[in-house]
Amino acid sequence: MRTVRDESGRRYLLVKRSSDSSLVRDPRTGEERYVENDRLDAADGESPLETSARRISSPVRRILTAVPNERALGLLVEFYDRGPLPARSLVSAYDLCESDLHGLLAEFRAAGLIEERTVAGERGYGLTGTAQDGLASLVGDAEQ
Repeated sequence: MRTVRDESGRRYLLVKRSSDSSLVRDPRTGEERYVENDRLDAADGESPLETSARRISSPVRRILTAVPNERALGLLVEFYDRGPLPARSLVSAYDLCESDLHGLLAEFRAAGLIEERTVAGERGYGLTGTAQDGLASLVGDAEQ
């Protein structure tokens, strides 16, 4: 399988190629259709698996690639449920050592999931819009 793009730049997964046309799959919808070969070009530099991942919304992909374990995911969910939190509260409220907590916060900031905020007059952190959108898609009536 390869990644191809049409004349508008839209990316597809090449499923099957014949002499006149190719069967392509839209990674965002999963829909397959035939496109004339002369309307497609190879999309160099992008793995077909990366193209397939585009079916997942960008905010959710950002969370999935930034969160290393369930504790880290739980920290993001706490921000989602509780809103911005002072840094001092984070250290005392959760079962993370200070260095682990600061490491996660740094990773989340680098990924664009949290940002520094002033909370009750103290330095703190809150979710970015991207993280809010991604978590809104992920949380709900999930099984325990």
